[in-house]
Amino acid sequence: NLTNANLYNADLTEAILQSSDLTNADLRYADLTNTNLRYVNLTNADLGYADLTDANLRYADLPGAYLNNADLTDAYLYRADLTDANLRYADLTDAYLRYADLTNADLYDADLINADMSVTDLPGANLMYTDLTGAWLNDADLTDANLRYADLTNAEFKQAWVTNADFRYTVWSNTIWTDGLAYDTNQA
Repeated sequence: NLTNANLYNADLTEAILQSSDLTNADLRYADLTNTNLRYVNLTNADLGYADLTDANLRYADLPGAYLNNADLTDAYLYRADLTDANLRYADLTDAYLRYADLTNADLYDADLINADMSVTDLPGANLMYTDLTGAWLNDADLTDANLRYADLTNAEFKQAWVTNADFRYTVWSNTIWTDGLAYDTNQA
């Protein structure tokens, strides 16, 4: 139980924190490279500027987590709960986000490019089946992203880069597209 723990700037490289409770923990600038965070509870944790490169966050609970400027390169976020998470300016290059819940997440100017091709044989971040209801993706880089079957209800993509992004089979309702207009069907 590491609830409310102060781990500011801690070196937790390759640590095994599986199933730990890190609710409200301060992990700003922490090095969590290759750390096992499966099933961990990071509700409302502050991970601003943290290095989560290659971190295993499968089934992690991150509702309300602050991940501003965090490095999530190659992070494994399968079925992670990122509801209401702040991912502004986060680097999610090569991140695996299949079935992740990003409801109301703030992904302003986040990098979501160049995902691991061994997963889907498609370039771009893997956001298949992701719940992006109400997500804010303004200015986000979704070049080559795979968003098939994602729920984009009330999501915003103003000024986002969506070159070659795959939006097939996505759910749209009041989705604000790159032109600033709302659409109820996939017009891309």
